Amino acid sequence: MKTVLILFGGKSSEYEVSLSSATGVYENIDKETYRVLLAGITKDGRMYLYEGDPKKILADEWEQDKKAPLTIDFSRGELLVLREGNSEYIHVDTVLPMIHGKYCEDGTMQGLFAVAGIPVAGCSCQASAVCMDKAVAKEIVAAEVGANLAKAVVARARECRSDADIERIREQAEREFGYPMFVKPSRAGSSVGVNKVKNADAFARALRKAFEEDTKVLVEEAVVGREIEVAVLEEGDELIAAHPAEIDVGSSEFYDYETKYISDASSYYLPARLTEEKQNEVREIAAKIFRALDCRGFARVDFFCTPDGRFVFNEINTLPGFTPISMFPKMMMNEGITYSGLIDRLIAGAL
Repeated sequence: MKTVLILFGGKSSEYEVSLSSATGVYENIDKETYRVLLAGITKDGRMYLYEGDPKKILADEWEQDKKAPLTIDFSRGELLVLREGNSEYIHVDTVLPMIHGKYCEDGTMQGLFAVAGIPVAGCSCQASAVCMDKAVAKEIVAAEVGANLAKAVVARARECRSDADIERIREQAEREFGYPMFVKPSRAGSSVGVNKVKNADAFARALRKAFEEDTKVLVEEAVVGREIEVAVLEEGDELIAAHPAEIDVGSSEFYDYETKYISDASSYYLPARLTEEKQNEVREIAAKIFRALDCRGFARVDFFCTPDGRFVFNEINTLPGFTPISMFPKMMMNEGITYSGLIDRLIAGAL
């Protein structure tokens, strides 16, 4: 029986989403096939083997329950549980990382486990880091795939120390594409720190808000179009690019954190309201982007579909949500792959 470690929590602003994703995976993984372990990382970065009631994860009550400090023994390639007077080594066959955003989706945890020789489902350290940086990922996609992109200006915190510096970035963005525009952290997920800016008065505030999440910020033109998502799953040398989903944000300005995970303002269409020809077109583009960025295992590729039928690449998520309302598992289930079957395939791809 293979031992699978589900990793949750973490230091990013997407901590709560991680708890929901991990709960969804735990509830659907085949526990007769795998020995399932749970490891939680607190908001201040302490890692524990969680041995309490799994239902307390979603309620964020796991820290007060039964747990033991956990570390990695790199010399043995095993986990080391630090029990008082009785430490224990545990061999793990693969890790399912359900931590979104910084300190995991950016490749840091993948690198940590790679040094120990412990397989992790999904993208490598390098691909995770590249895809997490929206500016870098778009440069590669533009060069290798030739996909349509929004016009953008990159701002760095070290270059925006004064009001004059911020004005310079604002004026450049106004010249190149104008309002409305989006100001977003280049290396964050779930739309955290993202703001839609409609006039000059709101620009500085939005930029400073984005800098709270990342020292590198992307200022982009607002693309008018429907939000289209494609789930991509790798099996051996083959890719399954699912039929796309379409997100209807309802009354929200855009698909922000609250719309994704808290409110009921958004709805979706699966498959998207596209002709079969256009569905196949965006699936093909998504697969090319997955390959160009050296992804592995799984990812969700997001686009805008403009009124004239063009697909504009928005971003790629190498650790898409696995919550009960997340689109990645929904798209794969629409392809006939069950939630538990999807987990089996992620594990098989890592081994």
